[in-house]
Amino acid sequence: MNFALTDDLKALQDTARKFGREAMRPKAAHFDETSQFPREIIQQAWELGLMNMTIPQEFGGIELSHLAQAVIAEELAWGCSGMATSMIANDLALLPIVLSGTKEQKEKFLKPFTEKFLLASFGLTEPGAGSDVAGMRCTARREGDFYILNGQKQWITNGEFADQFSIFCTTDPAKRHKGIMCLIVQGRPKGLTVGKHENKMGQRASNTVTLTFEDVKVPVENRIGQEGEGFIVAMNTLDNSRPLTAMFAVGNARAAMEHAIDYAKQRQQFGKPIADFQGVQFMIADMASEIHAARLLTYESAWKLDAGERNTLVSSYAKRFAADMAMKATTDAVQIFGGYGYSKEYPVEKLMRDAKLIQIYEGTSQVQRLVIARELLKGS
Repeated sequence: MNFALTDDLKALQDTARKFGREAMRPKAAHFDETSQFPREIIQQAWELGLMNMTIPQEFGGIELSHLAQAVIAEELAWGCSGMATSMIANDLALLPIVLSGTKEQKEKFLKPFTEKFLLASFGLTEPGAGSDVAGMRCTARREGDFYILNGQKQWITNGEFADQFSIFCTTDPAKRHKGIMCLIVQGRPKGLTVGKHENKMGQRASNTVTLTFEDVKVPVENRIGQEGEGFIVAMNTLDNSRPLTAMFAVGNARAAMEHAIDYAKQRQQFGKPIADFQGVQFMIADMASEIHAARLLTYESAWKLDAGERNTLVSSYAKRFAADMAMKATTDAVQIFGGYGYSKEYPVEKLMRDAKLIQIYEGTSQVQRLVIARELLKGS
């Protein structure tokens, strides 16, 4: 057992941290306030190799290990978790193809992302089907060499700007999970309508929209796997992406802790820095220990994937613990700042708002608890 990062991982970490510090943080408050899409910053991340980390080398990608991806994800979220969400959304959207696509599909749908800056979206959630994936109503009816796609997808990251979509749909809603499949939708085909950008509480730099499909024609050759295999494709995708989401929580919480420590050393009350008060010290101590625990738990969930092991249980441990930890850590950071923490002039209120979303997307903390319980009870 070795807890040290290799020199290569440290170099990747330094690159991502420098990018977070110099490119993301100076603009984070602006894009949070305006809710504009930071396309230029995201393109810079692509140019540095901090996006599309899962694409195999065979198709022009960098094919980083899952542990390396997790290390990078922490630093990007430390810079701004809203921007990081839009960056890592590409990896989430491309994962179904990486994991389950044919060689021809990988050549067609992955390689273009290594040749120029493109954005992709992952479409699983619907207005009436969030945690209940098997309850989806977006349908695909086969007509010859095409599927006719109808329905809606909601909370779609990068949807307004995406060049490619990984859309999960069903041949028959009555079949529940047995009817689901994944289709790759390219560009802006006739019948696709992109809704307005959602006015979110946090992670406002990430673009989030509703997609509506009305008789959209998708070639059968764009189907990933077979009809009825889409549920497994989606679950495998989320197992692979969950360590990255957990690391968003770690990066976000670490940023909050660092701000809280700096402020506590400077803020004077009763003639001395508030860092001298035990109540403040205890909050900082809890932040530090819980951030460290979440990081190690997430590292293990990524390591299991790199070792070829199933990581469903440990990645759910990581995502649940890290997300709830980040909400607590950022709330305590606001408390340490006092009234200033509640003001947008200071950075911690944004971190608190951003942390809330990590408890919700890619499986809520409650759903992670269900997964954990089912995994444990299966073995009893």
